[in-house]
Amino acid sequence: LTFDVKSNKTYATLPASGTVSQLVDRLRSEVGLELPAGDLLLDDVYAALSADVLDAKYMGEGVIGGIDSHHLAFRNADTDWQFWVDMGPNPAPRKLVITSKTVTGAPQFTIEFTSWKTDVKIIPADAFTFQAPVDSKQVELKDLSGLDEVPPGVDVHLTGRDALYES
Repeated sequence: LTFDVKSNKTYATLPASGTVSQLVDRLRSEVGLELPAGDLLLDDVYAALSADVLDAKYMGEGVIGGIDSHHLAFRNADTDWQFWVDMGPNPAPRKLVITSKTVTGAPQFTIEFTSWKTDVKIIPADAFTFQAPVDSKQVELKDLSGLDEVPPGVDVHLTGRDALYES
C-alpha cells in the first residue's frame, strides 16, 4: 500500500497482504488512519454499519445523480449518517453523508459514488504498481502528516487505480 501526499511531495509504503477488509482494519489499529467510507470496504458491511446504531429511519425516495435511490438515516452516540442506495434489482451505494456530533461545528463528510461498473474485467496486479514522481521523497509512514485531513477547498476522489486519493 502506498500513500502519495502530493501537497508536500512525499510518499510512504506499507507492506500489505490479505483482504481489503484486513488492510482497513490494520490501517485503523496500527496506523490510526480512518479511510473515508472505509466501512464500505469491509467483509461484513452490515455489521460495521449497524454497530452502535441507536436509531434508524427510512426517509423515503430521492434522486442522487439522476438515479432513483432509497434514503436512510442513522444515529449513534458520536455521529449521524445518511445513506442513499440505488433502487431496483442491483442496489449499490450512491451517497453517504456523515455528521460528527462530537466535533465543534458538527462537520460533515460527504461521498458520492458514481460510474459503477460491475461488468469490468479484473485489472492485472501490475496496473497498481506505484511510480513515484521524480521530485517526491520516500519517508516512513509515521512521518507523513495530514493523511486524515483534507485541506479546505479540495475535492477528494477515491480511485481504485491511480492512487488512494486524487485531488
